[in-house]
Amino acid sequence: MFFGVDARNRQVSRPVRRVELDPGADWDADAWWARIPAVRTVLEAGLDLPAGVTFLVGENGSGKSTLIEGLAEAYGLNPEGGSRSAMHRTRPTESPLGAALRLVRTPGSRGDAYYLRAETTHGLYTYLEELPESRDTDLHDRSHGEGFLALLERKFTRPGFYLLDEPEAALSFTSTLSLMARLATLADAGAQIVVATHSPVLTALPAASVLELGDHGIRRTAWSDLAVVDHFRAFLDRPDRYLRQLLQ
Repeated sequence: MFFGVDARNRQVSRPVRRVELDPGADWDADAWWARIPAVRTVLEAGLDLPAGVTFLVGENGSGKSTLIEGLAEAYGLNPEGGSRSAMHRTRPTESPLGAALRLVRTPGSRGDAYYLRAETTHGLYTYLEELPESRDTDLHDRSHGEGFLALLERKFTRPGFYLLDEPEAALSFTSTLSLMARLATLADAGAQIVVATHSPVLTALPAASVLELGDHGIRRTAWSDLAVVDHFRAFLDRPDRYLRQLLQ
């Protein structure tokens, strides 16, 4: 038992086997979101989602958040974060991608589902705080990272389908390691988790699948082959080389 997750009996769970274009969807192929190479790959060829943890990695604008938002909406989750029953809305910023997607689900697969976006946690905390008999009235009283991890501990507890968008934005190095441990334990308990991230630390999670998004679309890769890993290694080895070019 770790963080409230019982992993004694490992189950391989895959609530969502594949994401693809809904044949009946009315979508604009020339829309900005449809022209993102990674999104276009999903719309044209579909994408198989493995069991366990899958990381979406890429530069800003590569489509990570757009895909995560689309997955959340297609699954019936609140696009601003939360569960299927979350009703809060602040300022809609998501693309219409979710309405164009079809999820191929595993028959009989059931479980919890939750979506956390680092950029919208403040609104989610307020919504949860105002629910009748809420147990989440303390989240605003914590630091950004502490509140984020507390919500994970309470909501990511059983096998199910979980989505995270750039969770490292709230976390220190040590807290990122705590998140890695939690993701591993959830996966061992049978959860399927998709994470959009820039973190070379988080993506080092053993047994995780890594998808690199870019002008090429989407490709499966090894952690050691990620561009972000090379960049961080090079910077930490010789920060002066980077800073000399930036500051001269």
